[in-house]
Amino acid sequence: MTTAATLTLADGTVVPRLGQGTWYLGDDPGTRDTEIAALRAGIEAGLTLVDTAEMYGGGRSESLVGEAIAPVRDEVYLVDKVLPSNASARGTIEACERSLRALGTDRIDLYLLHWPGPHPVAETVEAFEHLRGRGLIGAWGVSNLDALDLADLPAPPLVNQVLYNPSRRGVEFDLLPAHRRSEPAITTMAYSPIEQGRLLGEPVLAEVAEGHGVDVAQVLLAWAIRDGDVVAIPKASSPEHARANARAGTLRLTPADLRRIDAAFPPPTGPAPLEML
Repeated sequence: MTTAATLTLADGTVVPRLGQGTWYLGDDPGTRDTEIAALRAGIEAGLTLVDTAEMYGGGRSESLVGEAIAPVRDEVYLVDKVLPSNASARGTIEACERSLRALGTDRIDLYLLHWPGPHPVAETVEAFEHLRGRGLIGAWGVSNLDALDLADLPAPPLVNQVLYNPSRRGVEFDLLPAHRRSEPAITTMAYSPIEQGRLLGEPVLAEVAEGHGVDVAQVLLAWAIRDGDVVAIPKASSPEHARANARAGTLRLTPADLRRIDAAFPPPTGPAPLEML
């Protein structure tokens, strides 16, 4: 087993800094067994935070995740998301109950609003607290909220899940500092840390990877979690890929590596609209 780098959330929960995303998993019945094996291999390697959403495949991802984690449910920190269109006071509760049925579990450890939508966020948070009181969720958070959106919340979320990788660094200017200043602090969860594969051919990243004897994906994951307070959730479609992702948790980029990456992908110098995929 790979020794996982961890961080402690504001509620005291210890989670790995590298987890597993599941966007598009479950869509192809022909790859289901391999995808389940990949999730289980990742869990065995220390990637015990597993992220899904009711949006992913209209519940197919949740069904696959539920089957994959069933034998080790108590070892997994399970993250799920409610669609904004469902995030009214009543709709959030109904969506959570549907997701629990799809997952085949009695609880979701962290339940997120997937992005801002038509319903007042106060209603969504009220429903989250109701679900927490019933023991159906352990905690709540958000996804794709910018600093102004966060200011409208009645209380800080445990997590804000956002798009973050070297080509999507706008959050470094104001959103990540806002997460760190919050009382209690908001943990950043980075989705698409390899930009859905589009960064794998970047020459500078390839040179950094070669210097460490690793692949570019591992460099990108190590970059995402480099400051110690970010969780990244890469997807893996095979057991070998999941184990390679886990090994990125032990990779330490040097100051020279980080300077080279900054030169190729400059950090922001001013505010920018929050990017989403």
